[in-house]
Amino acid sequence: MNLLSIAMEIDVANPEAAGGEDAPAKKPSRPRGRPRAFDREQALETAMQLFWRQGFEATSLNDLTTAMGIAPPSLYAAFGSKEQLFREAIGRYLQQFRCNHAATLQAPEVTAREAFGRLFAAIANGFSGCGHPSGCMLIAADVGGGSAAAHLREELSAHRLSIEAGFRARIERGQREGDVDAGADAAALAKFLATVVQGLSIQARDGASAAQLHEVLRTALRVWPGR
Repeated sequence: MNLLSIAMEIDVANPEAAGGEDAPAKKPSRPRGRPRAFDREQALETAMQLFWRQGFEATSLNDLTTAMGIAPPSLYAAFGSKEQLFREAIGRYLQQFRCNHAATLQAPEVTAREAFGRLFAAIANGFSGCGHPSGCMLIAADVGGGSAAAHLREELSAHRLSIEAGFRARIERGQREGDVDAGADAAALAKFLATVVQGLSIQARDGASAAQLHEVLRTALRVWPGR
């Protein structure tokens, strides 16, 4: 058999080698990297709502991935862990809370009592409003009593104390501006008001209406010290 015959036999046995019409088309190479298959901000909003409604401990990884519409590897790639996702969800909640309420509390040319009255009215409406879970996420997002979640409980406590500190700062500003009695205990009053707000969150979770929450707040403000 000469070389020409051998070459012809190879071409017939392996059409790809000959580059003939029967050879399958070469598949295009995939681009490097894989685009993110979900909207991270929307996924975080969904997780925040779920943690707010169910609490940290009662919300499983399956609950999160199902609600967010992603697989566990995508959750870990985007957020690192369930705990870190919870932290980001709390941060998102606080950002929204401050965006909605900070200007009300710090409004110029308004007495401290008037500022708290407006703030509490907005909070009462928000706690019992539609379109999101009831109450305050800092109260509702229970992390359980296990030692593994101790650091998360401490973080939630620190956030609540930060809000209380903001209340105190506004009361002290009122004392400087002369619309709050200079002898009033600003720290004690701030803690009282923060405690009322936290209690309102529980009432809202138990089904209290906005009107009932408003009445509680009006009663609380009756202890406001005069000038």
